[in-house]
Amino acid sequence: MKLKTDALWLHLHWLTVLAEQGSFTRAAERLEVSKAAMSQKIKELETLAGVPLVLRTTRSVRLTEAGEKLVQELRTPFAEIEQSFYAVRDSSGPLRGRVRITAPVAFARQQLQPHIRDFLRLHPQVRIQLEVTDRLVSLASEGFDLAIRHSNALPETHVAQLLCDTQALLVASPAWLAAHGEPQHPQDLSRHDCLYYPRGTEPPRWRFSDPAQPQREIVVEVRGPFATNNSESIRDAALDGLGIAMLPDFSARQALAEGRLRQLLPQWRIMGAFASHIWIVRPWAARVPRAVTELSQWLRQRFQTPAR
Repeated sequence: MKLKTDALWLHLHWLTVLAEQGSFTRAAERLEVSKAAMSQKIKELETLAGVPLVLRTTRSVRLTEAGEKLVQELRTPFAEIEQSFYAVRDSSGPLRGRVRITAPVAFARQQLQPHIRDFLRLHPQVRIQLEVTDRLVSLASEGFDLAIRHSNALPETHVAQLLCDTQALLVASPAWLAAHGEPQHPQDLSRHDCLYYPRGTEPPRWRFSDPAQPQREIVVEVRGPFATNNSESIRDAALDGLGIAMLPDFSARQALAEGRLRQLLPQWRIMGAFASHIWIVRPWAARVPRAVTELSQWLRQRFQTPAR
């Protein structure tokens, strides 16, 4: 079997993507081809090389020693080719290209998507692929350009910029408060049904900072009929009148503005429930595509500009 040089480059590129993604399925998705086409290209390359390059299992793939050596030697020239191309393409003309971004479910649905919509109206040649998930994805291995992270711990190998600050809120529906009364102190919460995030097998506890003595911490053990690890579900349970919910502010903002939820104990600072910052994160790279940079800057500007 013999391949022309241009076809050989394509086969070799697909091998490097397979090595990066760790499975035929993810590699095919990254390249936007079928899994069968991906597998066929690798088989053709192995036939041409005369040695196995990939060890296949039912769940994943890993490279043979020959495959590892080949991929290692290919990474630098492919990276240089990619950087040269994007430098030429991005140097002039309208903004274009594809940006893959991942974000937590509640934040993406309630806050991020309207800003992405406005960005695409300004830059119609840009294509954005948004993966909405609460799973902490690996940007490099899964091929993402950007991630929105609601976290206090960020990987040192990534570039992180502050998107916005956030805080936890206590909320309940007006109907719940009319039927059960409004707590005046955090300790009152122990007598109410509360809606909370489960934290392993430990009983749920909410922590507050005393406004009169900020160094003093009050811990309240709460109980309630419903717990889940999704803030939208907790918000909806509060709207349905199931109890008092603790939520990140971005999950409660719209319902509060519409009067469907009311904030409780606003003078008390909730401690340790959620991270206090939301970050926009990208893998470190010597050169970043212009569309990625522009989208990142656009989002930071929009989120850090006070709403009018």
